[in-house]
Amino acid sequence: MTTWLRRLRGALGMGLTWAVGWALGGLAIGVASVLLPFLPWDAFFRVFDAPLPALALPGFIGGTLYSLVLGVAARNRRFADLSMSRVTLWGGLGGLLLGLVPATLALLGLANGPNILAFTAVIVPPLTLMGAASAAATLALARRAEAPASLPAGEDDVRLTEGPAPRLPRPGA
Repeated sequence: MTTWLRRLRGALGMGLTWAVGWALGGLAIGVASVLLPFLPWDAFFRVFDAPLPALALPGFIGGTLYSLVLGVAARNRRFADLSMSRVTLWGGLGGLLLGLVPATLALLGLANGPNILAFTAVIVPPLTLMGAASAAATLALARRAEAPASLPAGEDDVRLTEGPAPRLPRPGA
């Protein structure tokens, strides 16, 4: 598979992973609003009237864009070499930029409405936090997947069967 196809597959996979996480985050917001009705949820729900799992769409877009940014910013680096604080900052910045899309569309004349700036003001903080948290979780999972499996002490030579290892035929022989 060519390099650009692998990168595209990785970006789409990151987008899908973030979409699932953000949909679950949206559901958590809904559950928290029921369990903690004394918190000021009204401002959020007055502006954001979509079903809460609809956060999967900005999660997909954010995850895909984050994957592309990470591919450029962290080219030729292993996950162990990346700083958690820097990756979290990149994710937060991506969430902030994603939250500013409605206001940008309004400034360009591509969207209008009396509540577009209020909508932007309400969605920027959660999208920024969710972007930072998603980036940190992504790096933690990637580091965990990249880390070699550790063996218990004294088990340096683990085999599937007892006895000497069988000789395998060489390719082309």
